[in-house]
Amino acid sequence: MQAFADAWSAACAGGAPTVLVPASYVFLVGPITFTGDSCEPNMVFQVDGTILAHTGSTAWRSGVLTQWLEFKNVRGLTIQGRGTVDGQGSHWWSGGSVAGDAEMELDSDPAEASNRPTAVRVFQGANVTVAGITIRNSPRFHLTFDTCRAVEVHDVTVSSPGDSPNTDGIHLAGSVGVTIHYSTIACGDDCISIQDGCSDVFIRSVHCGPGHGISIGGLGKGGASAAVSDVTVQDVTLKQTMTGVRIKTWQGGSGSVRNVRFSGVRVSAVKTPVVIDQYYCDHTTCANQTSAVAVAGVTYQGVAGTYTERPVYLACSDAAPCSGIHLADVQLAPVEDGGGDHPHGPFCWKAYGDQVKPVEPPVDCLLAGAP
Repeated sequence: MQAFADAWSAACAGGAPTVLVPASYVFLVGPITFTGDSCEPNMVFQVDGTILAHTGSTAWRSGVLTQWLEFKNVRGLTIQGRGTVDGQGSHWWSGGSVAGDAEMELDSDPAEASNRPTAVRVFQGANVTVAGITIRNSPRFHLTFDTCRAVEVHDVTVSSPGDSPNTDGIHLAGSVGVTIHYSTIACGDDCISIQDGCSDVFIRSVHCGPGHGISIGGLGKGGASAAVSDVTVQDVTLKQTMTGVRIKTWQGGSGSVRNVRFSGVRVSAVKTPVVIDQYYCDHTTCANQTSAVAVAGVTYQGVAGTYTERPVYLACSDAAPCSGIHLADVQLAPVEDGGGDHPHGPFCWKAYGDQVKPVEPPVDCLLAGAP
């Protein structure tokens, strides 16, 4: 770990602003923060070898650290290469009670998750590129951008088992101007998670599965105010995921989700491909509350493939109904598995918008006009 810190400090000083993790080498590394306060701009972190999380480090037992490899306050950062970042997550996943199947379907985030680190976190970065690398078996989230501006992620692979708890693939929080494309994500939670404060997000040519889909939220937990806007998701494939494209908000929150477009979405054996859930709850029961994060201006165009439980689920708030939902060229069919199961039809509650044929099955429960 000290070797990494020394290499970063030397690169920051100028001359050759590149830290190289050479191919054919494996480096066992504990938690470390690479700070850009005194760095020259346009640092490069070149990963061609393997960085392996040090599961025996006494630093983890402090209970304070929530990330493994952190890049903080760096301007013009590029993390790239053909190598692998391996969080050895099974060490943490087996360290506490792992949620059962029913709880996992609710995106459960058990208490012990707070003690599991994110593999790679970029905090307060600008003009950041992550390209080519593989991140696998993270104890918790794999790649997080927190309070960042101008981010590009491409040709990245995320790989963890479908039952690994709370292992979001790419997690965005408070970040503006994010592009994610040509990447493959397999994990135990949301393949891509878009949280409060995010806007101008563009996702294209991403393959997701296993996982819980591509999600905005959950927003508004504990009565918080949240805002997400201007999100485009296009030409994506989701295979055997819990949801396809989803917006989830907690009761009791405030704020808004607006101007969201999902297009060219291909699903295969996805439990519920299209979801808006303003009653999101990661426990067995949650108290009913009146206020809600408003959802408006959401387009689903060119959504096609197969589902296992329900094609469309639009559960909106009584106090803040969803408005401006547009469905066009949506063609979803139940999986033909011969098992005798009978998938449900579309569900809507307080959801307003319109649909342009073909929409199959028809979402007759969608209310016309405005609330």
